[in-house]
Amino acid sequence: MGVTLAGCYNTAQFRRLAKRRLPGPIFHYIDGAADDEVTYRRNTQAYEECDLVPNVLAGVEEVDLSTTVMGLPIDMPLFLAPTALQRLFHHDGERAVGRAAASFNTLFGISSLATVSIEEVGETISSPKIFQLYYHKDKALTWGMIDRCKAAGFDALALTVDTIVGGNRERDLWTGFTSPPKLTPSSLASFAMHPGWTLNYLLRESFELSNLKSHVAEGSNISISVSDYFSTMLDQSMDWDDAAEIRERWGKPFCLKGVMSVADAKKAVEIGADAIMVSNHGGRQLDGSRAPFDQLAEIVDAVGDDIDVICDGGIQRGTHVLKALSVGAKACSGGRWYLYALAGAGEKGVKRALTNMHSELIRDMKLMGMRSLGELSRDNLRFR
Repeated sequence: MGVTLAGCYNTAQFRRLAKRRLPGPIFHYIDGAADDEVTYRRNTQAYEECDLVPNVLAGVEEVDLSTTVMGLPIDMPLFLAPTALQRLFHHDGERAVGRAAASFNTLFGISSLATVSIEEVGETISSPKIFQLYYHKDKALTWGMIDRCKAAGFDALALTVDTIVGGNRERDLWTGFTSPPKLTPSSLASFAMHPGWTLNYLLRESFELSNLKSHVAEGSNISISVSDYFSTMLDQSMDWDDAAEIRERWGKPFCLKGVMSVADAKKAVEIGADAIMVSNHGGRQLDGSRAPFDQLAEIVDAVGDDIDVICDGGIQRGTHVLKALSVGAKACSGGRWYLYALAGAGEKGVKRALTNMHSELIRDMKLMGMRSLGELSRDNLRFR
């Protein structure tokens, strides 16, 4: 008997549920990474080489998980990072993820490559919202998305800085994955063997990249791989002056997503960024790069007093979050841990994934002898 939603207690089980319900090219788009996927694996392995040292007799009947990120109050220190193409994974896509995030009052993000419009998300989702901006060659598109986010009441903007070209995502190459999907001889059988997904895709609301369709046909009407989209549509001349201009035009909490070096973290402070996401794009860009958790301490030591540091990627357990917070991260984020749940069971799946993580965080805080996140520190960690 296969895994069911009721039997999903961790990310690995949600992954199995998603694999059962998605055609191969769609599943491997979520699950895959760049080149040999060394960095992808290391993103989670890094946490396993750090041990927690608990305290006892601490009176932990009540635990407070609340924190603030970029001045935005949230009720748990883990949020749902912006990810692309969500209606490919489940027909409710960003709508389901946003509603689930709102039920836990945690930060929720949508991508420039979202499949639901900025305006709809602004009108319908009550939790704090962050928009992930890709810097396009078409500046009317870039500036237009910023202005639309301001008008729609988004709370923060994250400029993605690690996709100057597309990573070599070999699983997408051998499955033939594109947006929108197209049938190939190698993928036809997989789509036919997943009729539930295929019928939803064909009969429900037409797939589109809602915030790009008026400017570019690629991704909505013309099939293209995500790596090719990055390499052909994004502006490879983007530099620190451009990032500063975007921050100034936005005028609200501003984050750089994809910072991995101390030097770049210091530059982020210099241009007035409110936060950085220490991230390697889920291992989907430069294989062989450092894992966020491996790099976290030196970045926190350099800029942690001046900017909110968010640890993004590799999160699969509540203990992973507590380890990152103990090093000095203000919060954590990730994509696959909730995308598997979305693919497997829509909004109910994402809510269950959030419930699991919230329960783990409460339980693990009590087992650590901690009543609030501010009590976590490196004194509670030992590295092997």
